[in-house]
Amino acid sequence: MPSRTTPPSDDPVTRKKRLRLWLNLLRTTRAVENRLREDMRLSYDLTLPRFEILAVLQRSETGLRMTDLSARLMVSNGNVTGIVERLVQDGLAERVPVPDDKRASLVRLTYKGEAVFAEMADVHERWVDELLTGISGAEA
Repeated sequence: MPSRTTPPSDDPVTRKKRLRLWLNLLRTTRAVENRLREDMRLSYDLTLPRFEILAVLQRSETGLRMTDLSARLMVSNGNVTGIVERLVQDGLAERVPVPDDKRASLVRLTYKGEAVFAEMADVHERWVDELLTGISGAEA
């Protein structure tokens, strides 16, 4: 794949092909995401953003500050705050004080959150595998 320092192709046919490739990749990504979003909603009554937050928290042993969580998800703190609040209300996550900063807290999974996420992650992996079954391991 060319780097940003590589000049773009002067060939208009190649440029159009690359544009169509990008549009097809985008369309495919959206179709897969929409399907996973619907499966998650129907199977677990959970939104994809909530699942994504659980996934990020699952990879953190000690928990994350809200700013770190937002940065890893590449969204604003405001977007994450409401979702985290709902996860806390559902008993899937908890806020714990940061020992050296009285204003801050860490968000981490509860035992229930870990168990629920483990099940969902396994099912999610199978859903993705089924959606992309036409792609061989070598192609992937």
